[in-house]
Amino acid sequence: MASRSSSLLQLLVLVVASCQSRGVKVILSIGGGAGSYYLSSTQDAKNVATYLWNNFLGGKSSSRPLGDAVLDGIDFDIEGGTPLHWDDLARFLKGYSNSGRRVYLTAAPQCPFPDAWVGGALNTGLFDYVWVQFYNNAPCQYTSGSTTNLADAWKQWLTVPAKQIFLGLPASPQAAGSGFIPADDLKSDVLPLIKSTGKYGGIMLWSKYYDDQDGYSSSVKRDV
Repeated sequence: MASRSSSLLQLLVLVVASCQSRGVKVILSIGGGAGSYYLSSTQDAKNVATYLWNNFLGGKSSSRPLGDAVLDGIDFDIEGGTPLHWDDLARFLKGYSNSGRRVYLTAAPQCPFPDAWVGGALNTGLFDYVWVQFYNNAPCQYTSGSTTNLADAWKQWLTVPAKQIFLGLPASPQAAGSGFIPADDLKSDVLPLIKSTGKYGGIMLWSKYYDDQDGYSSSVKRDV
């Protein structure tokens, strides 16, 4: 088992290097929809930032899971706990950009605006990319034949002080409970509404596994 884990880590290191050599940023996502987690204080946020910097970003540690691989930033996929101190974590992480290597910050909030968990952190203006999850949230997602809810929510998300906003979608009907947009509908109904907005960055898909099964990205890439 240990040997298999080691081989998988070595493969992951090679994948990271390959992506970065092609100009693709590799971001470590923290949080998620399972388990219990939160930041208890500003000091706790500082400690987490230090750990992430030393073990995954540009710092040094004897216990780096990916060895010499240096990831490009941290993604905040916060879906529980409390909304406290994620803004502190963002400030501490972004502060490491002064060490000579830029730390990218991204977030994947739910589409109801403002996000209940990272809304405060996003208001710091420190985030580079925000991929909003426009799925599993009926009040702000696309429904067959109607773009109204999605379009209204998109306008609200454009007010977030981030460099670019991405439309987060499930890559297949099986990837989420609701919110899947057929490729033809995305190209004809949704993209014309949002592509001309100033902060539009593209689309985000959950996830690569489902995209590999369905080929969704290949069918929409030219239009995005």
